[in-house]
Amino acid sequence: MVEEVIVAETAATGSGRGRGLPTRAPQKLSQISADSTARLALPLSEFARVLGGGVVPSSLVLLGGDPGIGKSTLLLQVAVLMAEQHGTVLYISGEESVHQIKMRAERMGLTSDNLLLVTETSLDTMLAHIDQTNPVMVIVDSIQTTYTESLNSAAGSVSQVRECASRLQEVAKGQGVTVFLVGHVTKEGSIAGPRVLEHIVDTVLYLQGDPFHRYRLLRSVKNRFGATSEVGVFEMVDKGLEEVTNPSEMFLMERQVNVPGSAIAVTMEGTRPLLVEIQALATTTTFANPRRTANGVDYNRLLLLTAVLTKRVRQKLFDKDIFVNVIGGLQIDEPAADLATAVALASSASDRPVHADMAFVGEIGLSGELRAVSQIEARLREAAKLGFKRCLIPLSRSKKKLDIPTGLEIIECRSLADALEAALLKG
Repeated sequence: MVEEVIVAETAATGSGRGRGLPTRAPQKLSQISADSTARLALPLSEFARVLGGGVVPSSLVLLGGDPGIGKSTLLLQVAVLMAEQHGTVLYISGEESVHQIKMRAERMGLTSDNLLLVTETSLDTMLAHIDQTNPVMVIVDSIQTTYTESLNSAAGSVSQVRECASRLQEVAKGQGVTVFLVGHVTKEGSIAGPRVLEHIVDTVLYLQGDPFHRYRLLRSVKNRFGATSEVGVFEMVDKGLEEVTNPSEMFLMERQVNVPGSAIAVTMEGTRPLLVEIQALATTTTFANPRRTANGVDYNRLLLLTAVLTKRVRQKLFDKDIFVNVIGGLQIDEPAADLATAVALASSASDRPVHADMAFVGEIGLSGELRAVSQIEARLREAAKLGFKRCLIPLSRSKKKLDIPTGLEIIECRSLADALEAALLKG
């Protein structure tokens, strides 16, 4: 429990939002020019695509992620690129000194005369720096270390985070400055602080990944200027984060063929199709209660698929420990990966390999039926581009409307039992 003193805001001590005369007059929609809303180009194409095609002027962007995942590293790269192409960029850090940021920049081989660094936690001083430098972009690292003297509560408290974010939003909208905020996350993975913080900003980004893997996923969960659920793939190297332009090939790079317990799923991350390898291991247990371990897939979904395999396909899984892993540290949430997960489980349990040139798309129902998924044509094109010759999909009445890529054979099945018969090599 943390005590917070609530102070009544006035025109002198509050955020400056008084009841005086309006500072901006209403304008007609037809008279407003759209030239100022053009996006600022960013050479980091993966980052720009997650934002919706580039950096939007006057926008407020929140970037969250686990400690040490690479948030400051990514934003330092973005700051240097923006400074070189569009003008002055102000990087405000409340956690590191300018010398520490300089050491990171030298290690990454980054330099720019248009990038200004300052260590500051007082919001009023930050706003003064913004007025003096007139930058095109401001990075605040982090919002939890920022405080305003108009409130008596400590930095990082609910009232401080909400008030500082609101003041920075006024700067972004009023002065045409793009503001990036770095946010800490809780143990549950959500951004620390009030949920109103995510409502204030225009875009919410999460940098995700296993610290023991070299790959990072930049995911958009809210974007007023583009599609949500977009994802960008980066690789952590000595010189920072490098973008991965063909993530499907990367996830399949170390795949071993003709090994039981491995299947290829064609999943969608936003508008991008990805091919990932799902591995499963089913081994006889020595305990009364068998284990169920899921890494990269939903645990409850794994229990559902195990029950369907046991009841509908007569797979003996009640006496086996089951382990499922998605290669590359990717987290798959959509049901379209059900079929690949079930095929990998059945392959391991029966010790029968899966056809090496076959990919899988489909949702599984409780009756063991295969259900259609969205954006099937984009998934098929990605599978064909990666060299797969066959793709197993649910039986659809609208198959004549599908634009099937050249050289890709489509196998349609109505049930999970039919799919396993077509997917597994003969024992």
